[in-house]
Amino acid sequence: MPARAYWQGQIKLALVSIPVEIYPATKSGPAISFRQIHEPTGKPIHYDKVVSGVGPVDRDEIFKGYEISKGNYVLLEQDEIESVKIESRKTLDLVQFVDADAIDVLYYEKPYFVLPADDLAEEAYAVLRDALRQTKKVGLGQLSVRGREQLVSLKPCGRGLVLEVLRYADEVTKAQGYFRALPGEEADPDMLDLAVSIIDKRTAPFKPEEFHDRYVDALHRLIDKKKKAKGKRIIEDVDDEPAGRKAGNVIDLMAALKKSAGTGRSAPTSKAGAKAKPAAQPKKAATAKRKSA
Repeated sequence: MPARAYWQGQIKLALVSIPVEIYPATKSGPAISFRQIHEPTGKPIHYDKVVSGVGPVDRDEIFKGYEISKGNYVLLEQDEIESVKIESRKTLDLVQFVDADAIDVLYYEKPYFVLPADDLAEEAYAVLRDALRQTKKVGLGQLSVRGREQLVSLKPCGRGLVLEVLRYADEVTKAQGYFRALPGEEADPDMLDLAVSIIDKRTAPFKPEEFHDRYVDALHRLIDKKKKAKGKRIIEDVDDEPAGRKAGNVIDLMAALKKSAGTGRSAPTSKAGAKAKPAAQPKKAATAKRKSA
């Protein structure tokens, strides 16, 4: 457990206050960072604060500015910005509860583990956890941290509670703007059966440790090769694009689905062992009306 909590305070449910500590539930992945290097000397490149037509400027001459029109800014000093920061309160008031599946996945941003601050808080903590689980609800509130107010949700997770920072409504792009133009016709039933059979075959428990960032792994291998090559140029081999994936190549969707499902050209078999109906011929024109997005 980290030595320092992200937040310490009380979760308030009506007149009940529960002392808690909140810790990050995630960490940064194994990313590789690069610096720009001056090749002739091998030294890192630094960046200076410069103004066009003036040159380098002192740090104490730099203000934060908000552009109100092209080239015109309102300048703000740091203490002016600090004056409007929300006071960090030590209470998370659960002001509303919603169904567990009522929050769109687009709103979730970052999870945190919530733990009781001491032994005395464990009983009330367990009551809140089990009440949320029994009602299948998620608690909502606003958490004040480092001068900003975050919208958060609280839900049970195993023996504990997980708090998730949520995005505000103006931070989320509505999906309808992207999906509205898509056709509303139902998928071909025979193709749908084949796709479902492929999904069923590949369904397995989620084991995140089995997935790796292959780009990062490849970069590590490249760096190791470069060290051994003592500065010689190295280019990793790149596989050619698989056949059938090139632009403009027309794919027989039904044939591809059958091949993926391992059924060849025969009709798919249901769970009961009966043959499904022969695949329908592709429709010449869509006759169904589009459904509203």
